[in-house]
Amino acid sequence: MGIGLGQSQVEAMLKGALPPLEEAVAKGVLPGVAFGVVARGGSRARAFLGYRTLEPEPLPLEEGTWFDLASLTKVLFTLPEVMRLVEEGRLDLDDPLARHLPELGWLQPDPPLARVTVRELLGHRSGLPAWVPLYTWGGDPKARLLQEAWTLGAPGYSDVGYMLLGLLLERLRGRPLGAFPLPEGLTFRPDPQRAAATERCPWRGRLLVGEVHDENAYALGGAAGHAGLFGTLDGVLDRALAWLEGRELSPAAMEAVFQEGEGQWFLGWQRKHPGWSGGSLTSPKAYGHTGFTGTGVWVDPSRGYAWALLTHRVHPTRHRPNPLPELRPRVANLLAAHWRPA
Repeated sequence: MGIGLGQSQVEAMLKGALPPLEEAVAKGVLPGVAFGVVARGGSRARAFLGYRTLEPEPLPLEEGTWFDLASLTKVLFTLPEVMRLVEEGRLDLDDPLARHLPELGWLQPDPPLARVTVRELLGHRSGLPAWVPLYTWGGDPKARLLQEAWTLGAPGYSDVGYMLLGLLLERLRGRPLGAFPLPEGLTFRPDPQRAAATERCPWRGRLLVGEVHDENAYALGGAAGHAGLFGTLDGVLDRALAWLEGRELSPAAMEAVFQEGEGQWFLGWQRKHPGWSGGSLTSPKAYGHTGFTGTGVWVDPSRGYAWALLTHRVHPTRHRPNPLPELRPRVANLLAAHWRPA
């Protein structure tokens, strides 16, 4: 696994990458930022900037603030939970979904979704749509997911696929996702007094603090396969370190995650590709994921470090310029430029 970077090295990397984040907070384009770097062996450095809420009064963002992780739920919760079922012999990556959810498309003569495999769902190759307004459909949203006559198109990123994986987890574990045990620093039910605010939600008629921002996840009970997880900066860095050090899953399962994938995707994780969020100076084996609320986590196994950038850029509204598509790779490149081999 190699020798980890020392504490002074990690601190130098963080310091070198902070200026654009400090500028973004000072200009008010981001309300607050929690930013951290962790190295193989455990050395880490962190920074907390700005505010966890601006309304009804500004409150500072502090260590231990809970962030709505949005789509980081896919890789920090759903992917490892599904792979653990594979490790336990409860399912196989090539199982068709209908083997475990036999009521899927029950009244349809030949539902194509029934033949979609767990592997295809994890790797965003099912052909399911990226997003649907499930929260507006009425009725039981879980039943609608299973009985909808889905049209499968070209492979691509899909929230819907991970919603179905969430139902699969609930079925095989016999409990709702919100009751799954989670490591320290991750939760589906954060303390609102310590949570970063997200949006003034016109649908729910309130400022969201400590409840999931994603409307479909809210409709599914607050915890879903694609969104709903909250995390502190240290909680996310702990999981990133587990992936970096190969401890999140068994060696065979880790190998399966990263030997798979076409185009931009491994299983769950997005691989480095031109124009990706993790910057152009990361190593070819780097991977990561982002979330709509403004979150992101990246791992560079060749260089021996990982980093997380947690913001709540949708506060107080998503309808304003989003600086993160430009800011994320800029920060990643600064980190890489300040990296020195151990």
